Amino acid sequence: MSDPTPRTGVRAPVGVDTTRASIARVYDATLGGKDNYEVDRYVRDKVAEVAPRQSDVARMNRRWLHRVVRYLAGTVGIDQFLDIGAGLPTVGNTHEIAQQQQPDARVVYVDNDPVCNIHGRVLLERNEYTRFVPGDLTEPSTLLSHAEVTQHLDLSRPLALILCGILHHVDDALDPAGIMRRYIDTLPAGSYVAITHFHDPSDGSEAHDMAIELQRRFTEMGLGSGWYRTRAEIASYFGDLELIEPGLVELDDWWPMGPALHPRLTEERLLLGGLGYKPVPGVVTSLHRRTGSKNGRLGSRNGGSAER
Repeated sequence: MSDPTPRTGVRAPVGVDTTRASIARVYDATLGGKDNYEVDRYVRDKVAEVAPRQSDVARMNRRWLHRVVRYLAGTVGIDQFLDIGAGLPTVGNTHEIAQQQQPDARVVYVDNDPVCNIHGRVLLERNEYTRFVPGDLTEPSTLLSHAEVTQHLDLSRPLALILCGILHHVDDALDPAGIMRRYIDTLPAGSYVAITHFHDPSDGSEAHDMAIELQRRFTEMGLGSGWYRTRAEIASYFGDLELIEPGLVELDDWWPMGPALHPRLTEERLLLGGLGYKPVPGVVTSLHRRTGSKNGRLGSRNGGSAER
């Protein structure tokens, strides 16, 4: 895979280098934030030439995260979260949403960029149940044994692992499916994994053409990462987890808050999300319907229906 720009993101955090675009700062710029530089806005603007409503996609991604966290902390009762690739703090962070449901929910944010960690520690650690720690998502064993992670989260109990908009910055050579397999193997039974990822429909459509061009602009015009992958590739990141209904879908199809307010944008078709569950051996639950990650057929335990 060609890499004409310096590697950034998960391989080489940008930190305070303002001559290179940063994943977190480009995302911040796309959301209309202020913690970004000209080099980040350049990447944002090159993307906008192809996908002028990409800012809507960033906000859609955020809304999806909120729905997932509300479901996990509320309906399911998960009270600890590990949010990897958290980026710069913004409005409606994971701990704020979780603690609306469970005031004592514990959240650990992880990012490999030192600037994100500085911002995170200042803004987020005012909350006694929240931590922001440096870590590399490509090294699951090291990250999950990090002292601040193990002191704040009980890794013998179910937790939610969140990778929202970060795995598409992991290049193929790093084996993102293998990385996820190590996380999933380590997580205790009863845990959940939430993922969103850039999607290439690979169907010869206008959306496929846009995905190809967006990938080129992300990877070759300053950011150095941002790969659009097929549904099958993204599904493989859930391994043998059971996918919560409706499965791996376009984000606004995952338990939407209400009817669609406008026809779906092409840009909005290029991001998929899903929530996987690691079952407890021998325990049958009807809390929610699930769709098998291998065959994609809808199924339910004890005929239970989804709670929304």
